[in-house]
Amino acid sequence: MNPSNTRAVALGRADAPRAVALGGGHGLYATLSALRLITEAVTAVVTVADDGGSSGRLRGELGVLPPGDLRMALTALANGNPTGTRWSELFQHRFAGTGALAGHAVGNLLLAGLIDLTGDPVAALDEACRLLEVRGRVLPMSEEPLVIEAEVVGLGSDPDAVSRIRGQVAVASTPGRVRRVWLQPAEPKACHQAVDAVLGAELVLLGPGSWFTSVLPHLMVPELRRALLETPARRVVVLNLAPQPGETAGFSPEQHLDVLCQHAPELRIDAVLADSGAVPVPERLQRSASALGARAVLAPIGEPDGSPRHNPAALAEAVRSVLAEFGPWGTAGRKETTG
Repeated sequence: MNPSNTRAVALGRADAPRAVALGGGHGLYATLSALRLITEAVTAVVTVADDGGSSGRLRGELGVLPPGDLRMALTALANGNPTGTRWSELFQHRFAGTGALAGHAVGNLLLAGLIDLTGDPVAALDEACRLLEVRGRVLPMSEEPLVIEAEVVGLGSDPDAVSRIRGQVAVASTPGRVRRVWLQPAEPKACHQAVDAVLGAELVLLGPGSWFTSVLPHLMVPELRRALLETPARRVVVLNLAPQPGETAGFSPEQHLDVLCQHAPELRIDAVLADSGAVPVPERLQRSASALGARAVLAPIGEPDGSPRHNPAALAEAVRSVLAEFGPWGTAGRKETTG
């Protein structure tokens, strides 16, 4: 057995929490890669608003959920066991050339086919989990494809003029400054299995990832938002290692938290986890974390080569240390107290 998988199995018992990670793309991939080193009881709740590349094409042609972020989450949880790793390599394989399949990832096509065959995105994802030997679960935040819209300033000659742009790709790549985002339809129905997972979790991680298009959208699905407010789980926000060109260009670490607070002022967080080398002024981050009821925790969670990517083993260790500070798990996932 793979040593990292042995570690995951050893920790996947009563001493490890039921964990839920919310996000999309490479950020969620990093979180899931870390969580699977802590516990086998991992559920990914994935954004479904992508409208670019292979996902956008399949969404437009077939009307299915955009499969790309779902595929990434599946492969993150599949890596580490021999069969799952081979299948995850196939899922990630992307066709080259100039024909009809050019640019499509095999996993995107398989997921689209499973959704079309079953008529049920959750059943299709559960089937994909069995194929990949995933011990956790991957769920969409909603079972309908969603559209992200944004209010942006700085697109014209007047720097204060407000423009509205539509679509995840447009928002993620805008040269303007995003002020707020929302979803269409305005109050989408949540995937009820995702809501149940959040309510039954002992640990919930939000971020890292594209802040406006992968992280915040989860808070705009009313049932999921309520679940995040009501869950007894420890809520941990994981910050990005660097601003994202376009979407959060020029953002400081604390600005990411300020935006989160603006979009969900009633949300309370237990800890904000950030890379110690990516926070120029820790005191400012602590003040912004305090506005969410949280404590800022700095740790070396990036890759040693300095690239803006989270190191799964380091992130897992940092999350484990944060959890240890809360003490033994009670029946509701909160720290047990005495006296």
